[in-house]
Amino acid sequence: MVNPVYTIDFQAMASRCEIRLAAADGAEARVLAEPALEEVRRIEAKYSRYRPDSIVSRINAAAGVAPVGCDEETLALLEYADAVHRSSGGRFDITSGVLRKAWDFRLGAVPSASTLEALLPLVGWQQVRREGGCVLLPQAGMELDFGGFGKEYAVDRAAEILIAQGVRHGYVNLGGDMRFLGPRPDGAEWSIGIQHPRDTRATIASVPFSRGALATSGDYERFFEADGRRYCHVLDPRSGMPVSYWRSVSVVSPMAIAAGSCSTTAMLLERDGLEFLEQSGLSYLAIDQDGHIFRR
Repeated sequence: MVNPVYTIDFQAMASRCEIRLAAADGAEARVLAEPALEEVRRIEAKYSRYRPDSIVSRINAAAGVAPVGCDEETLALLEYADAVHRSSGGRFDITSGVLRKAWDFRLGAVPSASTLEALLPLVGWQQVRREGGCVLLPQAGMELDFGGFGKEYAVDRAAEILIAQGVRHGYVNLGGDMRFLGPRPDGAEWSIGIQHPRDTRATIASVPFSRGALATSGDYERFFEADGRRYCHVLDPRSGMPVSYWRSVSVVSPMAIAAGSCSTTAMLLERDGLEFLEQSGLSYLAIDQDGHIFRR
């Protein structure tokens, strides 16, 4: 007998999330899902910049004052951030979150050049010092922000916990960043729609999945329009201004953290993002501002 699929909905990391998995009944599905849910909550509590007791908040509070000791998990994520920074030519920079002080996408106002100029000296991963298991932000006001890959890291960790429990049919979805544990119980693939970047009620493509991960970055997640121009939340760390070349970039990879950092890097590289995607060797679907679709 093929087990039915159950959906556990929850909120995490300011996103609508779900775990779908095959189980004998709803009670078993909940028991299987709970350790994965706990892992997502743990990662959010540990790395959220909005929680004063998180390691990220402690590092930020000590900027310009003192180094902060980090555990192996945090040091590994910082090493990953360093690798992505290098592979992106410096565009993917986890110190650029401080620019959000200039951009309020609910208010919908373009900051002045002087406001951005005051923040740009605080952006620069190359300034961050990592020695002896400690991290120091050398200037007061500097910040780290794990938002560029924290959700995708949580997707992978949750998926690995489910796999370790023997789950072979289902997926983890945290706000559209997904990791697939295996096909549907009957062996059929999951059919996943990719959001149309200009029509919230439509999809631009449908992708079949059994295993692997999918992540999308786009200019439609948080944005406002002023004087005929769209300003999105993906900010170039060199200028502090939003990128504008791509409407959306979706990437398929074995791991969600790789898919997410790759899609974001392509957005940040703007026109050069297509060459980056080609060189990555991963499957992708990218839509530029004219609506042209590029895929592999």
